Amino acid sequence: MDWQTLMAYLFGLGLIYLFIWILYYPLKWTTKVLLNVVFGIIILFVLNMIGNFIKYTLPINVVTALVVGFLGIPGVVLLIVIKYFIL
Repeated sequence: MDWQTLMAYLFGLGLIYLFIWILYYPLKWTTKVLLNVVFGIIILFVLNMIGNFIKYTLPINVVTALVVGFLGIPGVVLLIVIKYFIL
């Protein structure tokens, strides 16, 4: 094996590493966002089940799930305050 073939293999391995590195971080961020949205939907569902007893519910959609998923309990309070003042 001559040095040109070796350099071609090393260059190819470097490109594969670069490609995987470029795709890893957006995939990691997307997975985190999706998990937060699922967490937000679960919290809103439980809140709506409890809120049925006092006739108070929050809609479950992408925006409310993102707010609750990113902010957690303060997000729920924010949605309740927004619903109270706007509606």
